[in-house]
Amino acid sequence: MHLTLRSALVVCIASACGGAPESKPLPSTPAQVQSPEDPYLWLEEVEGKRALEWVEAQNARTLADLQGDPRYATLEADALRILEASDRIAYPELTGFGFANFWQDPEHVRGIWRATSEASYRTETPVWETLFDLDALAKVEGKNWVWKGASCLPPDDARCLVNLSDGGKDAVEIREFDTRKRAFVEGGFRLPESKQDTAWLDLDTLVVGRDWGAGTLTESGYPYVLKAVRRGAPLEAATELYRGLPKDMGVWPAVLRGPGRTQLLFVRRTSFYEVEWLLARSTTEAVAPLKLPVPSKSALMGLLGPRLLFTIDEPWTPAGTQTEHSAGTLLALNLDAFLAAPATAPAIEHVFTPEARQAMQQVAVTAGRVVVSLTDNVRGRLLTFTPNAKTGGFDRSQIPVEENAAVSVVALREADPRLLFNVESYLTPPSLHRAHDAEPGTVELKRSPARFDAQGLSVEQTEAVSKDGTRIPYFVVRKAGAAPAGETPTLLYAYGGFQVPLTPWYVAVTGKLWLERGGAFAVANIRGGSEFGPAWHQAGLKTQRQRIYDDFEAVARALIQTGVTRPGRLGIQGGSNGGLLMGVQLTQHPELYRAVSVQVPLLDMLRYHTLLAGASWMAEYGDPADPVEGAFLRGISPYHNVRADVTYPEPFFVTSTRDDRVHPGHARKMAARLAELGKPFLYWENTDGGHSAAADLRAQAKRHALTYVYLLRKLVDAPGP
Repeated sequence: MHLTLRSALVVCIASACGGAPESKPLPSTPAQVQSPEDPYLWLEEVEGKRALEWVEAQNARTLADLQGDPRYATLEADALRILEASDRIAYPELTGFGFANFWQDPEHVRGIWRATSEASYRTETPVWETLFDLDALAKVEGKNWVWKGASCLPPDDARCLVNLSDGGKDAVEIREFDTRKRAFVEGGFRLPESKQDTAWLDLDTLVVGRDWGAGTLTESGYPYVLKAVRRGAPLEAATELYRGLPKDMGVWPAVLRGPGRTQLLFVRRTSFYEVEWLLARSTTEAVAPLKLPVPSKSALMGLLGPRLLFTIDEPWTPAGTQTEHSAGTLLALNLDAFLAAPATAPAIEHVFTPEARQAMQQVAVTAGRVVVSLTDNVRGRLLTFTPNAKTGGFDRSQIPVEENAAVSVVALREADPRLLFNVESYLTPPSLHRAHDAEPGTVELKRSPARFDAQGLSVEQTEAVSKDGTRIPYFVVRKAGAAPAGETPTLLYAYGGFQVPLTPWYVAVTGKLWLERGGAFAVANIRGGSEFGPAWHQAGLKTQRQRIYDDFEAVARALIQTGVTRPGRLGIQGGSNGGLLMGVQLTQHPELYRAVSVQVPLLDMLRYHTLLAGASWMAEYGDPADPVEGAFLRGISPYHNVRADVTYPEPFFVTSTRDDRVHPGHARKMAARLAELGKPFLYWENTDGGHSAAADLRAQAKRHALTYVYLLRKLVDAPGP
């Protein structure tokens, strides 16, 4: 089950969006040269000849400019040195064959999947055994393979499904791999490329959601038909188990495992934030499933004995009770009791409700307890809840962690008493720790060396006040006295959507390429995320979204009013949904910023729902066809609000041809519109990279170097008035 409280299908994980890789053409719109409403529809043709010629011309112009800067080579080398550092933490997964890790370095550009024992991992020089070499496979097959993870069959995890992406797309090819023989299984499971998901039912059976042919994908491009695929049988012989509706966002399989239990679930997501959790009554034929008695805005966290843990994103009063549970609460359902009498009102146990300015970010279930990663005013805490046989409730305790840091669960495994978690902050390098159900305290397994000189740097958390009076927290990392008041080059970052929180992280590359050069780095915890629970996200949905943009503006103005910087020294950056935020700031407040870094963005908010996975995000942004929501979207859509009579800062757009989540046409069309009006811009489209705009560590280093050359030029070399 998922560790996080949200679906894995968010637009972007904030830390990876544009910041952090196809022989088959990507989906595109029908061939259209232009229309009176939108003269640049031809740029939506992902691999159209005219569109790619335009991209090539823009790339050539931008790369010649930015790579020609004498600092570029140093910036790229510094970034690559950090990204490829051999002493960085090799974050592991807990598996039946030990600690597994996917690793990239100069010798393994695409990466290797490898394993070691826990005892060896805890030494300074672990002995790793290579399971799978992606570089070797790509060379043999002549494909641009990018690793998208592996899912294994417990308890021994001897058989795994390896997910391979050609160029970094979300669509993957899936192959069965034997971890003991270190080879693909001859005649084993092999699923052709598709946006797809699988669940092991048993050694000889997979439950699969994928493109089964015409009419089996939703408007969002996700599967809504689940079938059982048997070993040795062709896909055409797969048995249908469940079928959702074409208007759904999608349907995915999941399996709950516990002592003596293997329970298949159909996860029917009717919208991005609404879901039905359906227990299968048969694994051999399509029989109407049993719906779990939990609200539609909920997330299942896993099994602890018979207790099924789940969180809710809306207030909820369980049937047969008068007790209302507030949004953001962790609850438990006795699955055995429910299955024995599904028609009766289920017994719901309360586990935990966060206080004001707190929010659960992750829920992990080990063999004997529930672990909650909590933010308390955007600072990390780690709580545990252990069943008490005498009281029937849960005993609460806290795992000690460093103050003023972020805490995140890294790895756990069904029926395993161990939990691995990470601790880091803006200036404190990451450290990996292990907790054990039967052992007091924790053990530090690894700690990363510092990657930049933090001497004299400090982190301050303060608040800005948005237009509606809401207090918006933000962090500022800077060196006191490094520049006169108002003269510090400052980069402000935010995301603001899809319940994605921005908790502190170690800013290794930013520290080396920006902070060491005298810049300041600020992070705004604006609404739209989950820093303070579901309400913090829901306050900015659909036609209320201007609040998110007002929050960001308030933080920008606070940085200016408090003397940290001024408009001529202030730059902003965001990716994906954060790229939309950047586009809105560019068009609504061009006077506030000197540099705007716009990465893998959404920018055309009247057509976003027609492009790739865009239809799945209408629960977040609204429906352009709705009179009220459509009018609001037109009012904030960056592509539709560029004006000839306004002076804009020169933005830098970064996107990827291979991004099959957020269409590259957004960035292309916005840049073309600026060009039409004679406005300056820079544009780079990586031909690989998927939604991260980088296929490997070298590509990441290149993207970082291009971005920081741009920022140094704008905010340090020739700042505006």
